Amino acid sequence: MNTVNDLRGTLEKHAPLLLGLLLVLLSARALKKMFWTVFGMYMALHYSGIHPFG
Repeated sequence: MNTVNDLRGTLEKHAPLLLGLLLVLLSARALKKMFWTVFGMYMALHYSGIHPFG
């Protein structure tokens, strides 16, 4: 019984850190995907003869 309480206390102690790390991981993956999407669209326009920024 005491082991269950220790485990629960440890989980409650580290849960915010684990949730924060998960949020950072998902945000980084979303930013990476968005960057490559925008880059691909820019290069497609650039190579088709449309120069959006000059």
